Amino acid sequence: MSVDTHVATGQHENQWMGEVIRLATDSVATGGGPFGALVASGGEVVATGTNLVTSNFDPTAHAEVTAIRNACRTLGTFKLDGCVLVSSCEPCPMCMASALWARLDSIIYAADREDAAVAGFDDRAFYELFSDPDSVWPTSVRRVHADDRTAPFDAWQVKADRIEY
Repeated sequence: MSVDTHVATGQHENQWMGEVIRLATDSVATGGGPFGALVASGGEVVATGTNLVTSNFDPTAHAEVTAIRNACRTLGTFKLDGCVLVSSCEPCPMCMASALWARLDSIIYAADREDAAVAGFDDRAFYELFSDPDSVWPTSVRRVHADDRTAPFDAWQVKADRIEY
């Protein structure tokens, strides 16, 4: 399915921002986290998402990721080029990476990482971790030698019917 690449107007952005802030506030009332997001294309909302981390026991169920997943299902594609991600708060590094993988055209948000930190969310710490190459990571990350480490990539490269990312 092709995605309409119509650029949103300021009026759309204001409406969408009001919607994601409402979604985030409602999420708090229903046991979710204080985050809301939507994906829009051609001036229309394609899908929405709220933070479901604690309710779904899923640390990846941030509002932006949930909205991206819902939009991909709705549109029948894993590429959201031509779409905009609207978030009630600046996306964390995981959500930014998800938006990049989804090939979204743009991202707009209201609150920032400093606002999130005041409310007790550690997005700022993750941004700092990624921005400082000498950071000491709280999780051990190391490479282990494996002779066949490229076997999956080798199989991918010769697969005639692969779907390119």
